[in-house]
Amino acid sequence: MMLTQGDLLKANILIVDDQLTNVQLLEQLLSEAGYKNLTSTLNPTEVCALHRQHQYDLILLDLQMPAMDGFQVMEALKTNIIDGYLPVIVLTAQPAHKVRALQAGAKDFISKPFDLIEVKTRINNMLEVRLLYKKLEDYSKLLEAKVAERTAELRESEARFRSLTELASDWYWEQDETGRFTKVSGPVLDMLGIRVDSLDGSAHNTDDDGWDAAERAQLHAAIEARQPFIDFAFSRTYTDGSQQHYRVSGEPMFDQSCRFIGYRGIGVECKQMVYSNAAINNTASC
Repeated sequence: MMLTQGDLLKANILIVDDQLTNVQLLEQLLSEAGYKNLTSTLNPTEVCALHRQHQYDLILLDLQMPAMDGFQVMEALKTNIIDGYLPVIVLTAQPAHKVRALQAGAKDFISKPFDLIEVKTRINNMLEVRLLYKKLEDYSKLLEAKVAERTAELRESEARFRSLTELASDWYWEQDETGRFTKVSGPVLDMLGIRVDSLDGSAHNTDDDGWDAAERAQLHAAIEARQPFIDFAFSRTYTDGSQQHYRVSGEPMFDQSCRFIGYRGIGVECKQMVYSNAAINNTASC
């Protein structure tokens, strides 16, 4: 985030002094140094309105003026500026006023009578800080906008994914690291004989009878190994001899630090057993 000399010379500068000779001297000095956007006023009561309209990068402000002195102008500017930064260098012939001016919010001071080298140096240094501050603020706003845009895209993508999985399956499910259901879409709970008080993970089986123990053990082993599984087939036999067949696919979920946080997947109810449990993927990685 670098600044060029051209950036400095394009800065908007306001000169405020009730003495015309001082204004003319500063205008001449800054013009000769290459500054292109100079505005001046002899009336301190105009400063707030001018700054609200033009948002100056630097205000050169005399402290001793009639009607409204420099300290009063700075207090008024504090209620007027948008970004909270007071871009003021005070002009004063009173050394005792320097500390008070800095305490009032001025960023620097230039002594009267003017020393040309001092004027150029302090203005240049002040503008470097001011313009870098503005660039950083603009960059932060741009970054916030990009984050908001990306977040919206991710939410839309997630919604689209879930919509597609629901269309392609009987149910979509998520479980936490303990195996409890956290999200369920579709009739899986009724079909598997599972009841939940809520989707916060409090779940229990009301009836374990009829499940094929070998299939359940194989699925449990895959989950314990944090392996994905594709079209895993399992079944349930009821007391009247009827059977229900299912196939389910799932993948482990990990957070950014590669900590296991659960599983998510899809499932369908089948009329016939047509898939093999050899489809379990034997590799898994974070």
